[in-house]
Amino acid sequence: MLHGGDYNPDQWLSTKDTTWKEDMRLARLAGVNTLSVGIFAWAALEPEEGRYEFGWLDEIMDLMGENGITAVLATPSGARPGWMSHRYPEVLRVNADRTKNRHGGRHNHCLTSPVYREKTLAINTALAERYGAHPALGVWHISNEYGGECHCDLCQDRFRAFLQDKYGDLATLNEEWWTAFWSKTYTDWSHIESPSTHWRGEQDIHGLHLDWMRFTTEQFVDFYLHETAPLKAATPDVPCTTNLMGTYPGIDYFRLAQVLDVVSWDSYPQWSGTERDIRTGAEAAFHHDLTRSLKGKPFMLMESSPSATNWRPVAKLHRPGVHLLQSLQAVAHGADTVQYFQFRKGRGGSEKFHGAIVDHEGTERTRVFRDVAEVGARLKELDAVVGTDTPAEVAVVFDWHNRWALDDMKGLLQDKTAYHRTVVDHYRAFWEQGVPADVVDSSLIAEPGFLDRYKVLVAPMLYMLRPGVAAAVDAFVQRGGTFVASYATGYVDENDKAFTGGFPGPLRDTLGVWCEEIDALYEDDRNSVEWDGASYPAFDLCELVHAETAEVLGVYGADFYQGRPALTVNARGEGQAYFIAARTGDDFLGDFYRGLVASTGVERALDADLPDGVTAQVRTDGTRDHVFVQNYGPAPATVALADGPLELAPYGTAIVERARS
Repeated sequence: MLHGGDYNPDQWLSTKDTTWKEDMRLARLAGVNTLSVGIFAWAALEPEEGRYEFGWLDEIMDLMGENGITAVLATPSGARPGWMSHRYPEVLRVNADRTKNRHGGRHNHCLTSPVYREKTLAINTALAERYGAHPALGVWHISNEYGGECHCDLCQDRFRAFLQDKYGDLATLNEEWWTAFWSKTYTDWSHIESPSTHWRGEQDIHGLHLDWMRFTTEQFVDFYLHETAPLKAATPDVPCTTNLMGTYPGIDYFRLAQVLDVVSWDSYPQWSGTERDIRTGAEAAFHHDLTRSLKGKPFMLMESSPSATNWRPVAKLHRPGVHLLQSLQAVAHGADTVQYFQFRKGRGGSEKFHGAIVDHEGTERTRVFRDVAEVGARLKELDAVVGTDTPAEVAVVFDWHNRWALDDMKGLLQDKTAYHRTVVDHYRAFWEQGVPADVVDSSLIAEPGFLDRYKVLVAPMLYMLRPGVAAAVDAFVQRGGTFVASYATGYVDENDKAFTGGFPGPLRDTLGVWCEEIDALYEDDRNSVEWDGASYPAFDLCELVHAETAEVLGVYGADFYQGRPALTVNARGEGQAYFIAARTGDDFLGDFYRGLVASTGVERALDADLPDGVTAQVRTDGTRDHVFVQNYGPAPATVALADGPLELAPYGTAIVERARS
């Protein structure tokens, strides 16, 4: 189990004789066995074009090796040196408003630029040749938090080539983008430009924006492969990764993950020290499960904060127990590492007050250092967990392409359709019951055999149905699976063109309903879902549906559609498909999914009633289970187990080992 964090020894060159050795001592005390180095060190590695200064990195790599610390060695492309920007201005990005950036910040570079690609290839090759055989090298850390986009002429040409390869001819493109709308028909490839904030025209062709986002994803995939080529040539057995950012909207992470050896991500939950932390815990768990599901195997927690996160609007300290809670949560959901930003606080720059293992005070006497050392000690006891599985019989769909289409949609609640929040709401109902869940992309559903491992598939607001998805879902239901869909499902195809013949499009027979209209409610409007003898608030969105072959389980309680279906189930083959027609609160989702878990027999991590704020997750090697029972509330909690009560302190964690049944 790796434990450590981002380390910036290049910021301490003037005091390296004392600072670096002290850092090694403090690392040992904190149970740190890995450090990420070189992430933003290009200026220190190549202070002048073609002149490399590797001496300081040689010393650090040797020190780490001598102290049993694994190096997560970075390529420095996240922030290029000033000489490059000034000598080769083509490497700087052009924004959506067509203004060119000046030197500064980070990730301010054009992914198409031949110069930038040449320079990154050169320094990555030099790093691979120099450190490929170093005994401390464990993982290659590619750049840092890929993101953003470039709209320069080079990228425009590459975008057009992407479209030509996809569509073949303009007639097909015009049809798929529905460009007859507002006379947007293209008659020459050169007329196509990326979406711009200067004018609305190209923002109103949703197919164009959707393909721009797909192109941007492919740009990062291609650049990642460009960066890793010399590393793979020199060190084919050393894994490569780049650190992701949860549900960052600008890149389809399921696509990017295809080229990663191991997935890693940066997690910064906004803990409050109140009951709100239960929701925060569910959101963090969702992102961990999503990250694990990107490749279906354990991941690296590349960054987290051991205390205050300085870029938050409120940089609140972690309450006692919270640092251990968030660290073990990551492990419970599939992480084989716990790493931080940062090891030692810098003396200048915008991150000098970000949480760190070593404070400006510089010793092991701080509360945060003790918290980190506690995590280090606990992780040493969990080596048996490394590489183990997180079994899930439930899959929840989160789809970047669907999100892009919903974000563009003009209708419903405009820019407040809340797709991300809605998916987390449905996920939370399983998390609260201690039911392990995968978070999957809709394109995976269409892969032969993919759904065979699941009993339940939940796809909230699956507005876009990509090729093969509806057929795969129907086959899943027919052979005995349980499918749950919601309002705003099955409206458009993969190019954001509306289906004809009635919503939910190709899922109409599966769900047994016809969705005629959808009512968007004002913020203070309320309706209700009347189901199973109870009344549950409904708000934001209420779909007006006709039950065709479906059975009506619940109805609306008010407005002109009072008494019409609000919850249905359709028996199809050996399985069943539920449709939730309205947006509801946690009360309805909790009751609905508790019943679903009981009726489908999906595996729970712990066969016990869990108090509010307490959840359980499991990792297994197929023979032995490690069950992580965690309390996300600020008050103590008790879980009644068969062999006696399990007492949990506020933000407490207990790990139960058992034989796999």
